[in-house]
Amino acid sequence: MKLLFEMDKKNYDNDGKAFIRPSARAIIIKDKKIYMVHSLVYDYYKFPGGGIEKDESNIDALIRETKEEAGLIVIKDSIKEYGYVNRIKKAKDPSYSKFIQENYYYFCDVKDTKIEQQLDDYEDYEKFTLELIDPKVVININRNKDHGPKDLDMIEREAKVLELLINDGYFN
Repeated sequence: MKLLFEMDKKNYDNDGKAFIRPSARAIIIKDKKIYMVHSLVYDYYKFPGGGIEKDESNIDALIRETKEEAGLIVIKDSIKEYGYVNRIKKAKDPSYSKFIQENYYYFCDVKDTKIEQQLDDYEDYEKFTLELIDPKVVININRNKDHGPKDLDMIEREAKVLELLINDGYFN
């Protein structure tokens, strides 16, 4: 899978122990819009998806996380790689010097039927809501609104991926 870009804060001890957290994220385009999960509490958008569990494949995590966060059923045969983004920064956990998040993005189609979301506590608190939205609106909101205590690098990552998709002609 190709590297789309890297976000490296370079604010860590490079010789220390790294915590690596891979994730899988769904790119679901329909009618020149994109399905995104909206945090109603902190007003930011993210691609459906999340962490890859130990002994879980990227594809299995993509299917599971999209179902849980968005209530959408991924059609497995439709999955195609887009690329990945590495985020590297100082770890919050003092037992590690740096945090590396490998974010794998996949195009996929979903069934028309939606199911009830199965949100984690923080996702429920943030009132994660699935929206089919214009990607330019998402970029504007992610870059120009106050998102409270949320990780601005994560929010900017999603805006940058959307810009790449627009520049690659996926919304024409």
